Amino acid sequence: MESYALLLAATLNAGTVLAIASLGLLINEKVGIVNLGAEGMMLCAAIAGFATVVGTGSDTLGFIAGMAVGAGLAAVFGLLVIWLNTNQYATGLALTLFGTGFSAFIGTNFVQAKIPERSSFAVPYLADIPLLGPALFRHHPLVYLTVLLALALIWFMYRTRSGLIMRSVGESPESAHALGYPVRRIRLLAVVVGGALCGLAGAYISVVYTPLWVEGMVAGKGWIALALTTFATWRPARVLLGAYLFGGVTMLQFHLQGIGVDVPSQFLSMLPYVATIVVLALISRNPQWIRINMPASIGKPFYPGA
Repeated sequence: MESYALLLAATLNAGTVLAIASLGLLINEKVGIVNLGAEGMMLCAAIAGFATVVGTGSDTLGFIAGMAVGAGLAAVFGLLVIWLNTNQYATGLALTLFGTGFSAFIGTNFVQAKIPERSSFAVPYLADIPLLGPALFRHHPLVYLTVLLALALIWFMYRTRSGLIMRSVGESPESAHALGYPVRRIRLLAVVVGGALCGLAGAYISVVYTPLWVEGMVAGKGWIALALTTFATWRPARVLLGAYLFGGVTMLQFHLQGIGVDVPSQFLSMLPYVATIVVLALISRNPQWIRINMPASIGKPFYPGA
């Protein structure tokens, strides 16, 4: 039973990375912008967060640095696709390629670096409960804040005027513009906020999840997060559920190896990506369901003068 408790704990930890990044990308897509640069932003944020913690010893400053880098790269992306009307998909891919190479270049001097030892996190009293304590109540505070973030985003999108405006920009930017809303600025703000969350996810990887720096350490999580927004049909609660599902699939490979299951490690490493493909294939069988939930203007440029 203890091994299953540890598997659940690892699932929550791994799912947190995907949940934060996916919620950021969800905000982007709710205003009609598809950002394929998540992988690159997360890598740059990972090295920024790790380098900051190495220099200062503060996790908080590391997270802030990661968010700042993610927001900065997202702002550049936003200016290109929103104001200069460059192709969203090509620009996002270019951002991923840039982030992959730039993070590897900057991170050369940090490959052997180590961050200071941190005290273990535990919820008082609850952490001492047998099995449940190690599984649920000994995580970094950001794990619990991610759940609150998802709930806050649900409230914002469906219970506030600003959330309604944001969704209207994603559904019909022309109508929102006709009503006097600054569509481009709203889109840029959403892109920057989404980029900051992707940056936070990247910093979490290098500071908490695997506290070290290795080139390419995000290892496709940005792409899985992008797929999760579709898997969740652009709903924050489903994003959270999907993130933990994929986190569990990712950790399952280590659990199976730990209990001696004789399966090639290469096959186990494929599990998260195979799961992504299978889920997307199943969802694609009902295109009408996707069309109903998908923001109508997603991926489409907006020309105010048209």
